[in-house]
Amino acid sequence: MFKNQVIWITGASSGIGEALAVAFADEGACLVLSARRQKELERVAARCEAAGAPEKHLLVLPLDVTDASASFAATEKVLERFGHIDLLINNAGISQRSLFKDTELSVYQKLLDVDVMGQIALTKAVLPHMLDRGRGHIAITSSVAGKIGVRLRTGYCAAKHAVIGFFDALRAEVEEDGIMVSTILPGFIRTAIAENALAADGSRYDEPDSDITGGMDPDKAARVIVSGLAKGKREIPVGEGKEMLALWLKRLSPELIFRITRKSK
Repeated sequence: MFKNQVIWITGASSGIGEALAVAFADEGACLVLSARRQKELERVAARCEAAGAPEKHLLVLPLDVTDASASFAATEKVLERFGHIDLLINNAGISQRSLFKDTELSVYQKLLDVDVMGQIALTKAVLPHMLDRGRGHIAITSSVAGKIGVRLRTGYCAAKHAVIGFFDALRAEVEEDGIMVSTILPGFIRTAIAENALAADGSRYDEPDSDITGGMDPDKAARVIVSGLAKGKREIPVGEGKEMLALWLKRLSPELIFRITRKSK
């Protein structure tokens, strides 16, 4: 399905992004790997080569998604190298662990800049190319927290709710032009998202989260996501814990979810 397709993954230096890169390498895709940390991207590229991707199929392209002009320049580099982009996976993001009453406003600004505006800017850069071709696929990694509000994550939930709304609306605008839009909804996936989250003062939270450390293996999650993208699914829930049940409960019994999340930690 993805053999020789050009797939651009942001947030590719760790976690779900890294696992997706390796999974797509195994599928024979041409990969653009973006994140801020070049050394980690090079490590992921080596894993992709070990999975069967030839060096000519790999482009390590460091990118800070909060720099909109850099996103447009990076898009030109991808097109110069590969000629087209088949699938953009907006996976860059950062989480939060702090109560609203304690959290500095600058933390909310950073969450929105990274998790929302960064994804919109890169999509803005890539979409015209896809529209010119009359085909393409754009994906956004949101979260179960994009459907359900939970304690200690007011900014993260706000950002993930926002990208669901934005990309749902974008889908309505571009689907008839041949552009697919998929929203990925991870639950608890075994990554360092909690340790890398922002604390109340904007510093690194640097503490593990038991739900996440006991969560789904990222390589297994990547296989679920790749399968969903191959099928053109508009929403791709991925997880295997109690949090996935919450997606259904939010629809069936919102009051019950409100009571449950009030007690969550």
